[in-house]
Amino acid sequence: MDEQTTTTRTSTAERVGDLLTAWVDRLPARLRRVLSRELVGFLMLGGFTFLIDLGILAALRAWTALPLPVAVTVAYVAALGLNFVLNRKVNFRSHAPVGGQVLRYAVVIACDYLLTMGVTTGVSALGVDFRLSRMAAGACVAAFTYTASRWWVFREKPG
Repeated sequence: MDEQTTTTRTSTAERVGDLLTAWVDRLPARLRRVLSRELVGFLMLGGFTFLIDLGILAALRAWTALPLPVAVTVAYVAALGLNFVLNRKVNFRSHAPVGGQVLRYAVVIACDYLLTMGVTTGVSALGVDFRLSRMAAGACVAAFTYTASRWWVFREKPG
């Protein structure tokens, strides 16, 4: 029964991925070479989890006295857990053992975290609102995270 449940969940996740990205197949061929379904899915899921990140960060800043670096960390870690699961199941449709992927993802996220923390706090120190600072940091890490996720974290090993 567990195998059947897992198959149903995977199939549902893959259908969600198809629902989000099927429109890419209707783009002109030249554009499809640049804008793959995986890239579109990654950006959509990243945008969604980024909004979760910002929501948690805004709530922590409004309702707690946590210093900005701590609030950014809490929001970031919560959003990243969700992002990993969604990208693994919905976007990259990985069936590889999760252990190695989690370790590789942790390395990518450690690099992302340092960049995010540096940009967010640095730009905020210049007087820019923390939400805009966080958006600037998000833009800085997006290309690196996609590349690392696509070709390292969730890569399919040749059979």
